[in-house]
Amino acid sequence: MSNEKALKKIPPLKTDAEAENFVDTANLAEFDLSGFKPMNFEFENKSAAISLRLPQSQLDAVKAEAKKRGIPYQRFMRELIQRGMRTLHP
Repeated sequence: MSNEKALKKIPPLKTDAEAENFVDTANLAEFDLSGFKPMNFEFENKSAAISLRLPQSQLDAVKAEAKKRGIPYQRFMRELIQRGMRTLHP
């Protein structure tokens, strides 16, 4: 027999308030978080727009990758630009 306790499943959280309460009160070490994925949050307002010309095949590839990740393609493009900028200025 193993001495390790089985990790609990995250309960269904239907509202932001339920999720906030859960995170505030639960001991997250007791829960199986293995299915979680890292998430980027965008807090800054998008106040500037650009027009960018690129090959249709490149746009199609960006859209396909964004769809696989379950995010809008424009957000994915912002993430790619942000990652590229971090490589220039680590």
